[in-house]
Amino acid sequence: MTHDALISRLPKCELHVHIEGTLEPELMFALAARNHIRLPYATVAEVRQAYQFSRLQDFLDIYYQGMSVLLHEQDFYDLAWAYLQRAHADNLVHVEMFFDPQGHTSRGVSFDTVVDGLNRACVEAAATFGIKASLIMCFLRHLDEYDAEKTLDAALHHKAKIMGIGLDSSEQGHPPSKFARVFRRARDAGFHLFAHAGEEGPPDYVWQAIDILGVDRIDHGNRSMEDRSLVQRLARDRTPLTLCPLSNLKLRVIDDLARHPLREMMASGLVVTLNSDDPAYFGGYVNDNYRALDTALSLRRDEVIEVARNGFSAAIMTKTDRAEMLTRFDAVVAAISDTEDGNS
Repeated sequence: MTHDALISRLPKCELHVHIEGTLEPELMFALAARNHIRLPYATVAEVRQAYQFSRLQDFLDIYYQGMSVLLHEQDFYDLAWAYLQRAHADNLVHVEMFFDPQGHTSRGVSFDTVVDGLNRACVEAAATFGIKASLIMCFLRHLDEYDAEKTLDAALHHKAKIMGIGLDSSEQGHPPSKFARVFRRARDAGFHLFAHAGEEGPPDYVWQAIDILGVDRIDHGNRSMEDRSLVQRLARDRTPLTLCPLSNLKLRVIDDLARHPLREMMASGLVVTLNSDDPAYFGGYVNDNYRALDTALSLRRDEVIEVARNGFSAAIMTKTDRAEMLTRFDAVVAAISDTEDGNS
């Protein structure tokens, strides 16, 4: 039995989505035309056909190529607004969006242009949909720490618009410890901290993200399950993992959703959440990820509810906001239960 109706009705958070990874081919072509940019593809279908990846780097190559159409503040607004409309359709009430400024400033796009466009969409989503949306600025780990330091300098001028600092891009060969100093600066400046670790990289990268960078959450973290001591540490500290099942499948982190570690993680006491990562490239937004894993693992109703509720526990929000959102969440669950009982 699947839980499509339950998944649709539950209010949810998304804590792991790269806004550049929500660039659907249709919008890519529209922005390319508006900005007079020639793409190496003739049609939307041809773009989608190119989304065949055997590893993370295959995806990153085309991901950075897609960024070329983003030049002006309105482009970044349009990108974020398109995603936030989809988020609203999936009943998301709180989202924390990654963005990669180095992928834009290296092309001559100003930091201000990127942040102002994304932030304008966040403000409008709050007014229009009631979605609380915030931004997490990521360092590209394949670049050096000096470049990350310059990016942090720029971010300090936009402190009110950026909630946190993250670490993404090519994981193998780029351990979190490479960025120890700049993360220390970010922490001292009052940013919340996050890092991709344990997707393709070893469990040691997760240890480094926790102990050296001092992160609030681990993004992905699949390979944590290879280290029992690490699992115990994550469970003890209630360090959330932001899982992205369809991404894992598309990038060959797993070869079958039926072997996704979510249920094993839950049984080990880990706080796990479900997210979309780069949905335009991986074929699914948040509800799609819930439904895919629900089908593949034959999740129980209470497991679906627990994972969705974890999103609110793992999100960065005030105690008051968290209490209010969890009260609303539990009220929805109760209402759904009453409806189900009435139909039984």
